[in-house]
Amino acid sequence: MSIPVDPRALGAELGRFGRAGYLLTVGDERAHAVAVRIEGDGPELAVTPVGGRTAANVAARPAVTVLWPPFEPGGYTLLADGTATTDADATTVRVSVERAVLHRPAPGGPPA
Repeated sequence: MSIPVDPRALGAELGRFGRAGYLLTVGDERAHAVAVRIEGDGPELAVTPVGGRTAANVAARPAVTVLWPPFEPGGYTLLADGTATTDADATTVRVSVERAVLHRPAPGGPPA
């Protein structure tokens, strides 16, 4: 079950979900997830800290997802898809969010 979130309204959701989340990138062979701190209120987010593998993945494949896990049992996960770039020092990723949703399994789906 998904509920669309306007990327310009991410600030309200971040007030509920907090500033800690995960940045998901794609490498040559598999997905790569790192725990990060998220700044901004959307649709532009700054994600820190990131390492060399994350920066290389973003340079090669700029499509990324930022994920905030549910803050309550059975709650929604917040997912934001966008296009990323790295700052000159390659420790901050800037994400231009294009699409965001609140998602959880539909009734009768996998347990939360």
